[in-house]
Amino acid sequence: MQTPVTIIGAGLGGLTLARVLHLRGIPAAVYEAEPSPMSRSQGGLLDIHDYNGQIAVEAAGLLDEFRDLILEGRQQMRILDPDGTVLLDHPDDGTGGRPELLRGELRQMLLDSLPDGTVQWGRKVSGVRTVADGHEVSFADGGSIVAKLLVGADGAWSKVRPLLSDAMPEYMGLAFVETYLYDAETRHPAAAKVVGGGGMGSPGPDRRIMVHRERDALHTYAMLNKPQEWFDALEGLDTPAALARIEAEFDGWAPEIRELISGGDTPPILRRHYRLPGVHRWERTTGVTLIGDAAHLQGPNGEGANLAMLDGSDLAELLAAHPDDIETALALHEERMFARSEEVAAESAEMVKRITADHGKDTAKVVAEGFRRMLAKKREPSARVG
Repeated sequence: MQTPVTIIGAGLGGLTLARVLHLRGIPAAVYEAEPSPMSRSQGGLLDIHDYNGQIAVEAAGLLDEFRDLILEGRQQMRILDPDGTVLLDHPDDGTGGRPELLRGELRQMLLDSLPDGTVQWGRKVSGVRTVADGHEVSFADGGSIVAKLLVGADGAWSKVRPLLSDAMPEYMGLAFVETYLYDAETRHPAAAKVVGGGGMGSPGPDRRIMVHRERDALHTYAMLNKPQEWFDALEGLDTPAALARIEAEFDGWAPEIRELISGGDTPPILRRHYRLPGVHRWERTTGVTLIGDAAHLQGPNGEGANLAMLDGSDLAELLAAHPDDIETALALHEERMFARSEEVAAESAEMVKRITADHGKDTAKVVAEGFRRMLAKKREPSARVG
């Protein structure tokens, strides 16, 4: 029997890896720190792209289930000037190649596709070290395992990464503060109207409001370039005070846009953004590798989930293609992953620079033009096993 694969992290990348391994007859176990699949919110909408994420879904044999989760109409994109003027209104005509679905539902789809017991919940990793016969993973509950083939799919603060690299995530100087508006058509009709049927952005220098229309709510993201101390202070406020502090950063924006913050029905969720170096490589180390954010954490660019899933499916296919030579499979995986993630990292850095640049009163116009070019660009499928 082929060497079992030990996967740390039950995010989209780790679960995609486990699913494709299962289809190829390779045993895998996934260890996840969260106590259950529903222990926390899994975030909002994801656009899963035909040039990377959907390739992974196809490899996982889940295209029909995937299509059932797509929220129709959500590829519509609007860009508004802070005064409410519509600068871009790109319709969802079904040809964009980037369908939107909820992260939590996508994760559940992958979980449902795995044999019972594949994921062990509540297994928080406290440390990893190399031992004579593999890599020992220690857990906070006092247990441990030894893995001959270990994959770190455990995100930004990966416990597996130190086996391969000294790189640590660095704060990018920006964060998203999220809240939700429910029954918006009834309770906040003006705000619901400016959002439209899909996504809306209203950018200004060093700040931006973005909104996604989900199944039953408007999900608002206030993007702010601030030092970490500013967000530390925000976390100490109650919900009304926190929302008021955030809304104050958008003084001068149209009332119907600011209402997407002030009308929030949930406590703000803070998501600081970190990144690894744009060129993050390591020397081949026997029996261990990384996928997803553990390997190539980047800024907010819409590619993170897609890359993680493609990393997982590609690694699984390589392991299946080289059943007697794990090291060749891992080396090929890393070579491909490094190339595609570095390309995206360069694009991400340019995107973040563009959307955070100070163009004064023309900021929204510059961003709208950038989106117009992005929406017109057709990308080729990412490299994978043929």
